[in-house]
Formats: sequence, C-alpha cells, structure tokens
Amino acid sequence: MNIFDWLAIAGLVLIVALATYAWVLWRRVWRQRQELERIGRERDERLAEDIRFLAQSLMTGQLPLIEGSIRIKVLLDNYQGTLRSGIDTEVFTLLYDATADIPTHQGWKDLPKSERNLYRQRMEQLEAEHGTRARQAAEQLGNGLT
Repeated sequence: MNIFDWLAIAGLVLIVALATYAWVLWRRVWRQRQELERIGRERDERLAEDIRFLAQSLMTGQLPLIEGSIRIKVLLDNYQGTLRSGIDTEVFTLLYDATADIPTHQGWKDLPKSERNLYRQRMEQLEAEHGTRARQAAEQLGNGLT
C-alpha cells in the first residue's frame, strides 16, 4: 500500500468518527428537547389545574373577585397550552391593569385608613362594572381550559 491508500483509509476513519460523534450529539439534543417538552406539558397541566381551582374558588366566594382575577391573570400569562375557544380571559387582564397601582402586603398595611378606603371603593366599583363578566369567565375556566 502506498501513502495515498493510507491517507484514504485515515480520511474514511475520520469521517466515520465525526459522523458517529455528530449522531451522538444529535441524539443528546433530541433527548433534551423531548425532556423540555415533557416538562412544559407537566407545567401546563399544573397551571391548568391551578387556574381551574382558582376559578372555582372565585365562583364559590372563597376568593375575592379582584384577588382571584389577578391570580388567574398571572397564571394564564404563564400557561402555554391551548385554551378552549370562547373563553373570555381579557376581563382578568382588564382588572389586573386597573388595580396594578394598589399596594399589596405591607404596603397595604402601611397605608392610612382613608387611602385604603379609597382603594376599596375603586375595587368595589370595578367589581360592580366587571363582576358579572369575570364570574362568567371564571365559570368557563372552572369547567377546564381545553
């Protein structure tokens, strides 16, 4: 055998080695993609169940309308699955945006009573204006997202 035969054999071995390495890397990427899809499906299933639970709690009065709407809106923002057509989720965004400036937790406790009363009046007004629509949307979500 001459030098060209040895170079051809070495080239073929190198090609086979690189092809094998590429195949191993491709399999690893494929498995990671499958794992990410599985994790995403599980996350969406948990979020769908949480949204359904919050919607039912809102409907039974266990959760105030404004607080429930805010919580549902945040979960819907993170939900990447499909929603059944005809579900009105815009009302939750509307209520979320309308109450975004209201302090929460310690900020609420630190407010003077007069300011808290003003915020409560605004929340009552929002409930009066959008309560029926929000409860209808919650009823739809309470029956499941898909």
